[in-house]
This record gives sequence, structure tokens and C-alpha cells, in this order.
Amino acid sequence: MTADLASAGLPAQAAGPRWSTEIRRDDEALGALAAEWDDLAARCRTATSFQSAAWQASWWRSYGRPGALVVVLVRRDGRLVGAGAFQRRAGLLGRLSGGLTGLGGALIDFTDVLLDDDCAARAAAELAAALPLSRPWHSLELREVHPDAAAQQLFEHWRGARHRLPDSLCQYLPAVPMEELLKRLPGRTAQRSRVKLRRIAESGVEFRSTPPEEVPEAVAGLLRLHFLQWQQRGVTPEHRSERFARHLAESTTGLVAARRAAVHQYWLDGELVAVNLLLLSPAFGGLYLYGAHPALRERLDIAGLLFGAALDEVVDAGIPVLSLLRGQEPYKQRWRPDALANQRLLLGPGRLAPAVAVLLLAARARRAAVELLRSRLPRLKEALAARRRS
Repeated sequence: MTADLASAGLPAQAAGPRWSTEIRRDDEALGALAAEWDDLAARCRTATSFQSAAWQASWWRSYGRPGALVVVLVRRDGRLVGAGAFQRRAGLLGRLSGGLTGLGGALIDFTDVLLDDDCAARAAAELAAALPLSRPWHSLELREVHPDAAAQQLFEHWRGARHRLPDSLCQYLPAVPMEELLKRLPGRTAQRSRVKLRRIAESGVEFRSTPPEEVPEAVAGLLRLHFLQWQQRGVTPEHRSERFARHLAESTTGLVAARRAAVHQYWLDGELVAVNLLLLSPAFGGLYLYGAHPALRERLDIAGLLFGAALDEVVDAGIPVLSLLRGQEPYKQRWRPDALANQRLLLGPGRLAPAVAVLLLAARARRAAVELLRSRLPRLKEALAARRRS
């Protein structure tokens, strides 16, 4: 074909782009690919901070199991246009079964792959064809996938067994100035919020946005304050671990340097009283983790304090949405957020794909148990309360 084109006076590249795929399993792959990875992420409109090289490489160094990394790459004329990072499931059964999951575990709110917007459909097809899922016992499970994620295109191009299930609920607010956001609230609630915001403005709290070189110290302060605020209610155990502190400091430093995150510090009378980590991506800014001194809560509205700076950040960046990420904590409900459930994607080879069938049954059973608990728990609480009263 190339010879025929050349004899006709046409350039060889008229034959079309050259597509190639590669699978890397070395533990240093994510670090080695960092520049290419982030270049692709900049060309993928759905990419979040969790898909950045800084986050994924740092997570792998802190949480990855040696020898379990699987990185699938798609190139068009040598340029990276599709990528997905996965890990083999833990345990002997996982290693033997060939089961794959996304990176990040419970620490991330959105799992995704990367696809170049200019050739996303073809890149998704090539990525799907390259997935190492050829045996009946192979599977790929992706948790916390946004309905508009690039992984949805991977799902559509998969030719084997595939299933889509609901996953965690995420909540969103429009990224607008605070006064406009208050219009979403009922009149009395909005008025009370305005009073709280005036109190914040008059409190003398100083706001600082953290430069990359100061991020590790700021993250240490965030975690210290986070422990303080939750010490009476029980902090997430993993948040107390050294590996989480190491991962959060390392990944956030890279994200802030790349303008994919902001760390907001709040000082009062020379003392650090609150720190908030805001993730930034083209589609939304996300409130990931914060810490606030318990004494500050007695004086000021913490949600208003954090939301005000976060809204300013995303509005100035031209980001359309402020995400409250997963969870339905009461302080989030006050703002009347819109809700949208993430999805859980299951892929396997062939129509039967027994490993995927097992995952599907387990996922449905767990969801049924959760729904049963939610429906019965209020009644159980009432019965226990009545018994105590009697």
C-alpha cells in the first residue's frame, strides 16, 4: 500500500495513522510515563486529579503491591492517546484469576482511564482490545466511575460480558459566587447563612493559598486538625496511617505544582485553625479533605468558611461545578446540592465470564443488604429507644 501511494505522488502517511498498544507490568512504569501521562490527561476532558501522574504514581508507591501493576497504553503515530492503570487483585485467588481493579481503592472518588478527546472512540476501541482479559476467569472491576467518564467509552467498546451497576452517590453545586449560591436556599436559611458569612468576614481569619514548596507542612497541619475535629467521633483509620500521610503530601505537592489542586490555610491570631484540600480539574473542583480546630467550630461556620474560598477558586479558574464528592454529611445538605450516582463497571471475556458473574452476584447481594439495613435501621433505632424508655 505504501509503495502504491508513493508512486501516485502521495505521502506515505496518507495510508492512515499507525496504532499500537503496549502493556507494562514493571513497578516503575507510572513514574517513567509521568510526562506522557499528564500530557494525555490534559487532552482528556474527563480526567480528574485522581488520574494525574502525581496522584497515581504516589498512590502506587505507598499502596501498590510489587508485581501487581498492569498499565495498558495506546499510541497513535507514537503519541500516547489512551491509557489505563490497573492492579491485580490481592490474595492467591486474585493472582490466579487474573482479576483487575483500578488504582486508588477507597481513597478516590472517581476512577477512570485516559482517552485523547480528538480520537477518543478509536482509542477506547484499541484500549478495550488490548485489555489482558482473555481467559474465562479474567475480569476487570472499576468502582466509582462517573456517568460521563472516559471509562464509559471503554465499556461500550468491550465485546465480552459487561455489566453496569450503581455505586456511591456524589453531590454537586454550580460554581457561582456565594451570593448566587445562597439563592438556592430557602429564605430564612439563606438569611442565617448571610449572617454567618458576615461573622466570618469580621472574625479576623486570614486566608492563604499554599505554594508547592510549603504543601508537605500544610498537609501535616491538615491531618493534625482533621484528627482533632474527629477525635470524639472516630476518624477514618487509614487517615491515621503513615502511608496515607506520605501519599497525601507527595501527591498534593505535585498536584499543586501542576495547578490540579489548591491547599487553603486559615489562620487566626497567628495560629493555624483550618486547612482544606481542593482538587481541580476541567469539569469540576472537588472538596477532598479538610481539618478544622474544634474551638473554631464554636465561633464560626466552618462550611461557610471553606466553601467561600473554594467557590472563589473554581470560579476564577473557569471551572463550572463544585463537587462535594462522595457522602451525604449534613453540612453538605444545607446547600441543596444536586446528586448523581457513580457507577460500577464489570468486564469479562465471552458471554459467560464466570468471574464477572461471581462479582455481579456479590455486588448485588451487598447492595440488597445495604438497602435492607437502611430500611430497617430507623425502625430498629425506634424500637431500641422505646425499650430504653420502658
